[in-house]
Amino acid sequence: MSRGLLLRFENLVQLRGACLQLRALSSRKVYGAQWKPVQLSAHPMGSLFLHPQLWPKHRLISAALSQCRHLATKEETKKKKKKVPLTRGEVEIRQKMTVEELAQAMGKDIDHIYEALLYTDVNLDSVEPDSILNEDHIKMIVQKSGMKYKSAKLKEEKERKNTDAVKRQVVNYPAVLTPRPPVVTILGHVDHGKTTLLDSLRKTQVASMEAGGITQHIGAFIVHMPSGEKITFLDTPGHAAFSAMRARGTNVTDIVILVVAAEDGVMQQTIESIQHAKNAGVPLILAINKCDKPEADPERVKKELLAHDVVCEEFGGDVQAVNISALKGENLMVLAEATVALAEMLELKADATGLVEGTIIESRKDKGKGPLTTAIIQRGTLRKGCVLVAGKTWAKVRFLFDENGKAVDSASPGIPVEIMGWKESPSAGDEILEVESEQRAQEVMAWRTYVEQQERMKKDLEVIEAKQKEHRVEYEKQQQQLAHLTWRQRKAALYKANKHLMFSRPKERAEMDENTLSLIVKGDVDGSVEAILNILDSYDCEDECKLEIVYFGMGDITENDISLAEAFNGVIFGFSVKANESIKKLADKKGIKIKLHNIIYKLIEDLKDELNSRLPPTVVETTIGQASVLDTFSVTVGKNRIPVAGCRVHKGLLDRKMKFKLIRNRDVIWKGCLSSLKHHKDDVQVIKTGMDCGLSLDKNLEFNIGDEIICYEEKEVQQTTSWDPGF
Repeated sequence: MSRGLLLRFENLVQLRGACLQLRALSSRKVYGAQWKPVQLSAHPMGSLFLHPQLWPKHRLISAALSQCRHLATKEETKKKKKKVPLTRGEVEIRQKMTVEELAQAMGKDIDHIYEALLYTDVNLDSVEPDSILNEDHIKMIVQKSGMKYKSAKLKEEKERKNTDAVKRQVVNYPAVLTPRPPVVTILGHVDHGKTTLLDSLRKTQVASMEAGGITQHIGAFIVHMPSGEKITFLDTPGHAAFSAMRARGTNVTDIVILVVAAEDGVMQQTIESIQHAKNAGVPLILAINKCDKPEADPERVKKELLAHDVVCEEFGGDVQAVNISALKGENLMVLAEATVALAEMLELKADATGLVEGTIIESRKDKGKGPLTTAIIQRGTLRKGCVLVAGKTWAKVRFLFDENGKAVDSASPGIPVEIMGWKESPSAGDEILEVESEQRAQEVMAWRTYVEQQERMKKDLEVIEAKQKEHRVEYEKQQQQLAHLTWRQRKAALYKANKHLMFSRPKERAEMDENTLSLIVKGDVDGSVEAILNILDSYDCEDECKLEIVYFGMGDITENDISLAEAFNGVIFGFSVKANESIKKLADKKGIKIKLHNIIYKLIEDLKDELNSRLPPTVVETTIGQASVLDTFSVTVGKNRIPVAGCRVHKGLLDRKMKFKLIRNRDVIWKGCLSSLKHHKDDVQVIKTGMDCGLSLDKNLEFNIGDEIICYEEKEVQQTTSWDPGF
């Protein structure tokens, strides 16, 4: 031990002795003496007051404490760092404060606010940290906490300037208008040959690439006619799930070709397609397909369409009708010529100068290229480097691709093009507008985000007010029931009744109910996801099994999807997307189901099977035998009198192992097991049809002549959901 440490140790020992003497003096009750302050240099304690008998030792005490001063300083520094928040006596409040904001203003935790809300008519189950509180409730909480409140000075919010991008004014100067290709949408019922028709027109094999021969999302293509004209075709899905995509196709189109199969006639999606065309004010051309089949009846199709105000030219109307065979390529040029002729009558022209305007037909995510959109340009000429805004995102165009994936330098009005360079994926149907610079695009995004927030806040306030009004009615009823009590007794009763709500509030996400199916939906393009969500919106069997969509988006299955499914005990449904081997192994390890499909109705069938598996099994009773009570008597066993029924089996058999029920006047009196079953005096296991028997129940019940004894077996049967998605 060094000499310095030894001296410090000795001083501390002497200090301990001095403190023991002080304790001894205090125990002898030595009072009234003059206490002397001892200054301790360079020590945070400053000075000590010592008894006169300890004056000679004050130098020793001071020295010993000074040796320890560096230890005391560190401890004091730590204490200084720990700032205990002091409750302020006056709280600055304002309108539309959230629970969290009020807790911060009061210097309290959120649970304190919840506890204060127990004295109000607020429903605690609907209150979250970001819930907005009523001004009366804010004042009451502050007062209940023993504080005063003052209103914050209102900052005058300046009216925000609208910085949104808008379309240019329509200019009909012949000098700037140039002819453009017509945009033609092919509509019709599922599997009536729309994709085969388009495939024959452009001489490619799209139909063979489609899963199940069904078009899953919009394809936009240019067809070059032998005469030199161009026609832009949109191939929309005919499946019932894709109604929104068909409507979107008609909104950007000039002409609709309605495809109807000659052997099937007018079907459900045929009628819907006619309605879409009427709503958009777009002229129709009727293409009666599959005319090469023996059972084809084109005249029947034309007559059926009369009921839906589609009158062909031969019946005095203005709708051209062309009999075709898309598979064999018959009369396709006649159909194309009819389309070109109608386009010439419409005199389709557009302004190819100035800022670009267009509509997004489809959007998707590509692993290498990022967000991609298929769009139809309506005004201006799109080139690389243009800055575009659409919905809640923007893009600086990096590359443009045609329908074959070939890079192009520009796209003029009426031309479909795939755009690369988006920050996020916009929604299908969004309007594309070109702006002057990236800074201007960010201004547009800021304004649109602000408008969306204001609309969301307005809707939230409406919901909150409705819930508070509903809860206020319940609160007033409760107050009327407690009206006979004093205000103290009333508050105590109200607190006692609601206290369990505060302590049962979940701090973290509660475990999901077993009877809830959580979904993560991934699709190849925005329209596919939209169609699936539209189907899920029709789910109306919440009493059987709750359906919750945790997340939806575009692109292949990722680790984030697996994590979400694990957190919510959910299932991942993918439509026309992939999951690589590492993702599949991770899902297997965590017990997550990944269900991948390429045909939408098979995905819905799989979803219904998953819903069925979440439903509890039902117990079905199968009758094995029936017997009638012909006589009643009793036997004595020990000191107990046991009723016995004399029965005759008239259907099936009675098996003692099975369950039984006693029916009287069509009402079930008893269910259970038999305590005995006898034929004459012998205990038996089974009594067959036509035989007599005596039986007693496991419960002491009196029998009446004419009662029915039913022997039955219980089996668990898996329930099936009653949800009908419509196809």
